[in-house]
Amino acid sequence: MRSENSELDPPGSGRLAHAPVDHPAVPRKKVGVLLANLGTPDATDYWSMRRYLSEFLSDKRVVDYSAWLWQPLLQLVILTRRPFKSGEAYRGIWNTEKDESPLLTTTRDQTRKIAEGLHEAYGDDVVVDFCMRYGNPSTDSVLRRMQAQGCEKILFFPLYPQYAGPTTATANDQVFRTLMTLKWQPSLRTVPAYFEHPDYLEALSNSVREAYSAAESTPDVLVASYHGVPKRYLMEGDPYHCQCQKTTRLLKERLGWRDEEIVTTFQSKFGPEEWVGPATVDHVAELARQGKKHIAVVSPAFSSDCVETLEEINEEIKDSFEAAGGETFTYIPCLNDRDDHIAALLTIIRNELGGWL
Repeated sequence: MRSENSELDPPGSGRLAHAPVDHPAVPRKKVGVLLANLGTPDATDYWSMRRYLSEFLSDKRVVDYSAWLWQPLLQLVILTRRPFKSGEAYRGIWNTEKDESPLLTTTRDQTRKIAEGLHEAYGDDVVVDFCMRYGNPSTDSVLRRMQAQGCEKILFFPLYPQYAGPTTATANDQVFRTLMTLKWQPSLRTVPAYFEHPDYLEALSNSVREAYSAAESTPDVLVASYHGVPKRYLMEGDPYHCQCQKTTRLLKERLGWRDEEIVTTFQSKFGPEEWVGPATVDHVAELARQGKKHIAVVSPAFSSDCVETLEEINEEIKDSFEAAGGETFTYIPCLNDRDDHIAALLTIIRNELGGWL
């Protein structure tokens, strides 16, 4: 029986058996899995931060104000000051050994483990790589590299458990922009939100149980802190807020807890309009004033620890709790490259690859 790549002569040569000698080389057909995360600056200096923030805050999915109003404010006011503050935040969490952000380090580790798992099942028929929506490695460069490696079918996986326009949708937008420029487009599938997948919830609940077991005292409340969005997005049909609420409910049920033992909050408010709430930074202070001396915080919307968790939660939000009288603050790390998290992602990937392999 001839394999799908048997038209190459000899196999693996890249030369089609019945093509003229000057025909461009054709790589062996493969299936690609492209993981996508939010992004990272290349460094923490002013200009690196400015380039990254300009790309991020110029995205209409993130800030959807009219360009004529927003861009002058962004370029002439916000980006003259914000890169200094953001650079300082990144320097506090920077992976100095590898000279990169923790998000980049973790996403690479996740990709390596997923590649190993898929290689065990499918051998060299699958190529696994990762990209960033903002910064490097860019979606465009990685998608083109995968196509050059023979990936005629690509599964695109934005690593966001809950769907949101400023995360999942903009990641998909970016990969489609590259497809629009290609002479030969690979077939593409996108992975949907997986916030209610039982394996994801099991990994999330395992991380909470382990943190509670390791704590010297049992936290009074678990704060499930999600990245915020303007309330207008909810009213316009974005399902993110509802999916976050459901994630918390499903986590509570899996843990077997009472309603008062876990609360949903939102962080990282930006700009003047009303955002979904309650705001994490304010609510943890209120918990302290209510007499809650020990709280734990988990971030179910982030697949990898990043500046919003390592700096904002573990520093700014922690400070707010302690300033209001709180005593013990336990941050539960993101799922990162935990084995149960990788196993959950592999299960989702294998399901989405159905019919291709």
